[in-house]
Order: sequence, then structure tokens, then C-alpha cells
Amino acid sequence: MKFEIIETGYVYKTAIDCTDKVAVGSRCAVSSREEILCTFMIQKKLGGNDFKPVLCRSFDHGKTWTKPNLIWPDLQDKFSIFGSISKGTNGEYLFFGQRTVIDKVGESFWCEATSGLKANELIWAKSCDNGATWSKFTVIPMPVPGAAEAPGAMCVARDGSWYCCYSPYKTFNPDIAVKINQVIMLRSRDEGNTWEHKQMLTFDEPDSGGAESWITELGNSTLLGMSWHFNRTSGADYPNAYSLSFDGGSSWQPTQASGLKGQSLALTPVIDDYALVVYNQRKNPPIGIWLALLKSNRKEFLIDANEIIWTAAIPGRNNTDTDHRQWTNFAFGEPSVTMLQHNIILITFWCIQPDAQGIGFVKIRMK
Repeated sequence: MKFEIIETGYVYKTAIDCTDKVAVGSRCAVSSREEILCTFMIQKKLGGNDFKPVLCRSFDHGKTWTKPNLIWPDLQDKFSIFGSISKGTNGEYLFFGQRTVIDKVGESFWCEATSGLKANELIWAKSCDNGATWSKFTVIPMPVPGAAEAPGAMCVARDGSWYCCYSPYKTFNPDIAVKINQVIMLRSRDEGNTWEHKQMLTFDEPDSGGAESWITELGNSTLLGMSWHFNRTSGADYPNAYSLSFDGGSSWQPTQASGLKGQSLALTPVIDDYALVVYNQRKNPPIGIWLALLKSNRKEFLIDANEIIWTAAIPGRNNTDTDHRQWTNFAFGEPSVTMLQHNIILITFWCIQPDAQGIGFVKIRMK
């Protein structure tokens, strides 16, 4: 299997004189009429507790994009909202993520002293009119103490079950004990009214954890959960971790290393037991966005293809230090992957590069 790059460009470029200079966390979903919806967050600077979700559209298979519009303008001064769009059933769209109360303009959502996130909530909302309007947020109770890091999209399985996942983080309060060496799966069988949870990924080191975690359903109904895996004390990166479930998330196989040496990632199923994994690599050259095709044999994943599809000019904005503990220095990341018609793959990602900054895209033909 080979990947052929057929087009590159930008979904959105931040203007030099705009207030919100950073765009992050792009995710895409395709309507039944092949309109592409792309959500992402804008903010004043990396690390600020001021995420504002926006939505833009493409009517020509990703060649051009409309100007992004704020999804919840009435909430932008009250909550910092980070989340992802995905397709639901019967043509609706879902938005899943996290929200954090804004107590002070310019504050950060990160506490260096505790290596923790500001206390937040997991939330979801629904649109039944192609993203024009959205429901009020519904809170998903967190089953374990701590804050939540949840950039992955909601997965709606063929049987109608909803799946999402998050990584537990410490909070600003040092007295709250948080088990960080895990990734939690949440499942709802009644369209978000009630939820149950399972431990999707576990890590041996107490100081290791997951981030940018995703869950998807393969064509053979196997669930795949995958995450960036790193030590939050030393900053050491490990191969992206994954696990499989063959019973709808009721149990998960032991956590394994995928062999992909990357960081932020996203998943999408292809056919049968194949999955596409897009991820970024900031430490080991060549630096940039990579795309891999994986095949499950119900015991492990085999790598059928693994190629760089976008090369970064710089890994960090001010220097080459790309340790996770220096994350506000990152210059690109959080890629997403969406299947279009005729084996065309759309990759989007945020970047702050010498030529431009905003949400970039690459279109790939799989052959």
C-alpha cells in the first residue's frame, strides 16, 4: 500500500492582526451530500484557558473552505471549550470534549506546580440541522477523580452505542490523588443518557500516562483504542499504545506498543480489520505528520504502510526542545484523518510555521 499526496493547503490561516492568533484541534466529518464540516478551536496563545470552537465548511471536496463561525458565541467568555465533531446516526452530528470555567481573562488551564489541568467537565452536544444549530451541553460524569484530557471524537458504533475516552490528569489541587497511568473508555447504550466506564489502556509506570486518546470501531466490529504514551515526569516518549476489545468495550486486551513512534494521533477505520492512524513526530527525523495503515489479526496490529505526508520546517517555535514538558513551544500537532470518496484521505492539523499558521490540510490517495 502506498500514499500519494495529491493536494496541500490551508483550511484556515490566522491573520497577523487578529485577536485569536492560534488555531488548534481540527476535526472533520462528511455529510451525506459530501459536504465537509471542520471544527477547530481558536485562542489567543497556546496554553490559554480560552478555547473557542468554530466550524467551517467545504463544498468542493476540501479545495476551498468557508470562513469559520463561532459555534457557541454566548458561552465564549464563560467557558473554555475544546472538542471534536463526528457523525452520529440518522444524519446528526455530535460534538464531544471538555469545558473549563474561565475565572480570569488570560489565565492558563495548566498548573506547573502540580502538572495538572484546571478542573473541568466532559460534555457533549448534538446538531440535527447539519451543524447550523446545536443543543445545550450535556455533562458526562467522570468516573474517577481528576481532570480530563479528551481531544478524541465520539465514536458511534453500528449497533448505536456511543464510545468516547479520556486521559485522567492531576488538577490544580495537590491534595487530590489521581491515577494517571490509564485511559478511560466511556460507553452509552441510550444516546448519552447514562454512561458506564472501563479501563481501556493501562501503563506500568505510575508516572506514565496517555494523551490525545482515540477510540474507533473497525469494519469487523472490533474496537480499537490508541493513545500517545509518555512519562509525565521525565518527558520520555514511548511508542503509541493501543488495545483491542472484541465485546463492545466490556473488556479490553492487555495494552500493547503499536511500533509507531509518535505523539498526537487520530484514527479512522478503513475496511474489515484495517485502520488508518495519523500522528505527528516532533523528536525523531523526519519531523512532521505521518500516516500509517494498520491491520489487526485479533492479537496485534501489523503495519502495512507508514509514511511521512507533511514535513515541518520547525518542530518548536523557539528552539528544538520538543519535550512534552515544553508543550507550549510546539509548532504543529493534533492531526485528524477523514475518509472521502474514491480512496481519498483528508488530513488536517494545526501549525505555527515560518510561512503561515492556522489549520493545514493534506489530501492523500491510497493506492
